[in-house]
Amino acid sequence: MNRIKDLATKVATSDSTVLLTGESGTGKELFARGIHNNSARNKHPFVAVNCVAIPDELFESEMFGYEAGAFSGARRDGKPGKVELAQNGTLFLDEISELSYASQGKLLRVLQEREVDRLGGVRSKTVNIRVVAATNKNLKQLVTEGKFREDLYYRLYVFDLHVPPLRERERDVLILIEHYIHEFNQSLGKQVIEVADDLKKVGNVLQMARECSGVEV
Repeated sequence: MNRIKDLATKVATSDSTVLLTGESGTGKELFARGIHNNSARNKHPFVAVNCVAIPDELFESEMFGYEAGAFSGARRDGKPGKVELAQNGTLFLDEISELSYASQGKLLRVLQEREVDRLGGVRSKTVNIRVVAATNKNLKQLVTEGKFREDLYYRLYVFDLHVPPLRERERDVLILIEHYIHEFNQSLGKQVIEVADDLKKVGNVLQMARECSGVEV
């Protein structure tokens, strides 16, 4: 695990795309935030996108934004997309394997051209972002099955970091418990000093966050 952390720290100093792999709940977003926080972009936004939560028909408006009057119900002043919001910072694409083949192609163009077209817009906007993507699936296998674009795969596969499950990272457990307890203490104005031993045996980071929340309440 120390090797993975050391590699993540080294990767943070570059500006290359990073692909984080591993089971669900291993803390890939925490790793992504760590890479961002240790990079030269740490004064700029970290924008996390849950690819599962974006319907295919809303992909362009959510990711690339839209201009005023682009469609019925559009905001009068338009809206920037996730890509624009991450300008000069880091765009984290969680569960990127869940994007449709069509959406993958639209994302690929942005990564290649480094520009984005808002819906209803008349000119492209140049973007300067670093992309960190994450998946719990084997993208190479999905490429073979025709479910993931090969060109996008190689665009993402610059640095590949596999994040082990929490059950294999005993040293991280107490650190993460302290992190979440501190967060919930601050949000709820409570102070928890000790936690049950069972909490130290949870299977993944998402479960740990829920368990720590339960301790607070």
